[in-house]
Amino acid sequence: MESLLSLSFDYLSSFDGVKIRKGLRQLEGLLAQICLLRSTNSTPAKRRRSAALNGAAEQPPKDLSSLKDDPAFREFFKLQEGFEWNVAIRLIACLERLLGKGSNGQNDLLIVSTLDLLHGILLIHPPSRSLFAREIYMNLLLDLLDPSSCPAIQCSALLTLVTSLLDTPTNTRTFENVDGLLTVTSLFKSRATSREVKMKLVEFLYFYLMPETPYSGTGSQYSGSGLQRSPSKRLDSRSGNATGEGIKEATRTTDEKQKLLGRYLPNVEDLVEDLRESAPFGASLA
Repeated sequence: MESLLSLSFDYLSSFDGVKIRKGLRQLEGLLAQICLLRSTNSTPAKRRRSAALNGAAEQPPKDLSSLKDDPAFREFFKLQEGFEWNVAIRLIACLERLLGKGSNGQNDLLIVSTLDLLHGILLIHPPSRSLFAREIYMNLLLDLLDPSSCPAIQCSALLTLVTSLLDTPTNTRTFENVDGLLTVTSLFKSRATSREVKMKLVEFLYFYLMPETPYSGTGSQYSGSGLQRSPSKRLDSRSGNATGEGIKEATRTTDEKQKLLGRYLPNVEDLVEDLRESAPFGASLA
């Protein structure tokens, strides 16, 4: 697996769009093998080829409860613990290079593909979300919400932003500190923003207003697979955010976040009331 990741990382570090696309495809194929059910009527070579060409979209995903017991997934998760093989870090670096190349059709497609992969990585490896406690990385996502970005990039960036904040109050505080609410609400209020993006923005605001629950992963949970401490601690030590007693995940209530959001958007109480009644994410507000 290390050799596959190494080859993908080499392509992702290129400034050549063709090589970057190849690196993204290889990572997508690797994740497809880990997360999707395998067909009993095809060889491993055929499955890899199908995943690389089609994104394995037709294959059903594995059950989440069984994924943690899959040897390939466990190996992948362990590799994500360190800086060298962490996929999220490489995808973030790739995004930074792509943003520096300006806006054109092919480059925009690469940005969307990179965001989609980052979105997936943050879901299957929650400790990688700790990277977005750093303002430089949070600002990268907010830069992609610039009005000049195409709607596809804005939608993908919003999905990735949601995943980066999921069960991670520390990241939400970073988002607030770098004027994330101003960025999101300004885009929502702009007449130039497409209807599709505005719908995604409303969904984001609902998500933001939900009660916060810190991620409960600890090193002891993974001791059975050979991990001695939480991947988030190792990642944070590399990214300048050492975790420990000196840093606590301060949570905010819905009422507190309603007041913050009310600085930038009128009638926030209507959003909260709708959230209380409809519970769009399967959990009601206290």
